[in-house]
Amino acid sequence: MLMGKGNRGRGILLLLGFLACFEAAFGGEDGAVNLWPMPKSVSHGSRTLSLSKDFKLTTQGSKYPDDSSLLKEAFKRMVDVVQVNHIVDGRVPNSMVLAGLNVAISSADDVLKFGVNESYKLHVPAVGSLIYANIEAKTVYGALHALETFSQLCHFNFDKRIVELYAAPWSIFDKPRFPFRGLLIDTSRHYLPLPVIKVVIDSMAYSKLNVLHWHIVDEQSFPLEIPSYPRLWSGSYSYSERYTVADALEIVQYAQRRGINVLAEIDIPGHARSWGVGYPALWPSTECNQPLDVSNEFTFKVIDGILSDFSKIFKFKFVHLGGDEVNTSCWSNTPHVKEWLNKHGMNESEAYKYFVLRAQKIAISHGYEVVNWEETFNNFGRQLNPETVVHNWLGGGVAKKVVAAGLRCIVSNQDKWYLDHLDATWEGFYMNEPLINITEPEEQKRVIGGEVCMWGEHIDASDIEQTIWPRAAAAAERLWTPLEKLANDPTRVTGRLARFRCLLNQRGIAAAPLAGLGRAVPIEPGSCLKQ
Repeated sequence: MLMGKGNRGRGILLLLGFLACFEAAFGGEDGAVNLWPMPKSVSHGSRTLSLSKDFKLTTQGSKYPDDSSLLKEAFKRMVDVVQVNHIVDGRVPNSMVLAGLNVAISSADDVLKFGVNESYKLHVPAVGSLIYANIEAKTVYGALHALETFSQLCHFNFDKRIVELYAAPWSIFDKPRFPFRGLLIDTSRHYLPLPVIKVVIDSMAYSKLNVLHWHIVDEQSFPLEIPSYPRLWSGSYSYSERYTVADALEIVQYAQRRGINVLAEIDIPGHARSWGVGYPALWPSTECNQPLDVSNEFTFKVIDGILSDFSKIFKFKFVHLGGDEVNTSCWSNTPHVKEWLNKHGMNESEAYKYFVLRAQKIAISHGYEVVNWEETFNNFGRQLNPETVVHNWLGGGVAKKVVAAGLRCIVSNQDKWYLDHLDATWEGFYMNEPLINITEPEEQKRVIGGEVCMWGEHIDASDIEQTIWPRAAAAAERLWTPLEKLANDPTRVTGRLARFRCLLNQRGIAAAPLAGLGRAVPIEPGSCLKQ
């Protein structure tokens, strides 16, 4: 297999990095900390425990209901991924046996709210014949993260045909750095079937991302059923490339059971040509069909209907209203819209502001707080609703201006955190710091987190997983792990991220090799750990 000079050189450097850290990162029984993302605090010993074949979940001392299926299902998923589909048929020794996990949760409430306490403590002792690991968490969602961490401590022993846990005792305290740790998927540019979205959600949970930003519609297609305006999904690509209300509810509930909120987006007033397939009155004219017609009251009735229907499906406190890349020339070039502008004494820019602010008021009336792309802030600043969350994407420096203005911000600058940019490396994802040049503590709090964006122009169900992973995992550690525990040089985490990438592969996630750019192929035959 031939490699270009640039890729060959990069591959050699990566291979040297792998060789340098291979023993420390993959020694297994030597007790190396192989966790991703790295916890806030972790210590360990050097003993090996064997997992009982009848590995149990107990909830002694927990206020969380014993009969809750949420925790039981999460425990079962954890046991399944620990066994990595191997047949566990070996003989478990009589001593140093890990009999189960006791999970003690302080709160009986399992409503997934923004800012829910996701912290946990995990302790795995190393004395006794029948040993129980212990998880303490304020909420069940902290316990879910603890189960994921525990799963990464376990390994299948091919000689003994059993599952073992190395380097006990373990003592871990962990909590996220940011409350919003997102991944965007785009189902307008290419339709993503429900099983594909569910696999993306599963993979998010493995790296402790907690917001699925669902960019549902755009100018190309409108695939979602809207009961209030049922002809909207006439703008879908085809009859079979659609989502029913029940489908959307299934995605929301599937994500929630893994500790992940779903942030729904309708991108308005631009990016909305597909809306007019079913309702042509939403277009300024058939020749000039976006942005949405600002002069037509029907436009805002439709937006109200959509958000009313959304409020019955998407329970996250935020809704995303887009607002980016609005070319207002259709408004001034369409006679009846131009007449409306003149009547109301508005130019195009003022009409754009009117549209954004009115849409925000509609969303607020349905109980939402609003996220808008950064163009709305760049144009209107403090005139936005004071509860607006500004979504940065164009580049650096915007977040600092947003929080200085008293607004909240999500960081997704495209030069570092756009997954569709295949030349964006995992090292760049890892080193992208949301709080760069933001030093005031109160302003730092207004950066609620960040998001990696998987825009769909050139991806579909066939290649979405390897385009997302492992680069999204690099950003996930940036968003989860305390700043002081992050590496200043990404080569220091190469081996650990490579192991996590292989772990994703073992769990059925088609994560691409590290040795290359986005969605790379393996550089040569060899171990997963060295790709």
